[in-house]
Amino acid sequence: MEKKPFNDADEHFQKHVGTPSSNNMKQMPKPIRIIGYFFFGFMAIAATLIIVLILLDKIL
Repeated sequence: MEKKPFNDADEHFQKHVGTPSSNNMKQMPKPIRIIGYFFFGFMAIAATLIIVLILLDKIL
């Protein structure tokens, strides 16, 4: 299933630069998947921690 271009500039970009048609993590090599999962997990934990700390600062 190939991604259809939005316009001529997008089609040019896809043909010459080679943008991927999808972001499927299961097709990535295992080390890159591990790094990706670690990065996204860290970002989620950091965002949650920041929100909790802001709320605690306002409460106390």
